Amino acid sequence: MTGIGAASKILDVGCGRLGLRALTPTLDITGVDLLPRPEYPGPFVRADASERLPFEQNEFDLVYCSSVIEHIPPARRERFAAEIRRVGRGWFVQTPAFSFPIEPHALLPFAHWLPVVLRKPYWRLGAAGAWEEISLLSRREMQALFGPALPERVGPLVKSWVCVQPPGE
Repeated sequence: MTGIGAASKILDVGCGRLGLRALTPTLDITGVDLLPRPEYPGPFVRADASERLPFEQNEFDLVYCSSVIEHIPPARRERFAAEIRRVGRGWFVQTPAFSFPIEPHALLPFAHWLPVVLRKPYWRLGAAGAWEEISLLSRREMQALFGPALPERVGPLVKSWVCVQPPGE
């Protein structure tokens, strides 16, 4: 789906402690995160992808970004997406769907559909712990940032959106 191979150079934006490297440790993957990740098992750069990343244009064959963009404030998302598109010849960007009835961070029904004033106290009942302002995206929003969005489904419901641009297309 992504068109990458064993020799591909990959950037994992929002990598956390292991990220994509946990699934494919033999690939050339560089992790990027806002927080220091001394335990990250490979090349790592602490940076804010909604600012300028310290990489050249098209430096990576693929930029991988899973369940990160919903944590970016809406006013900064366009810049975040532009940086992903700038440093990668291709990308794989996934985010939970706003239309799915279970908020995936707190694991609460309908939480993301509530106004913030109601969502904050409700959030404490969920699995996420401390409050975090998370804004899930619609298909239209994802497509405006990254091109065609494919649905990941749970039965008839769309659980998340995935935008894939293979390198060189």
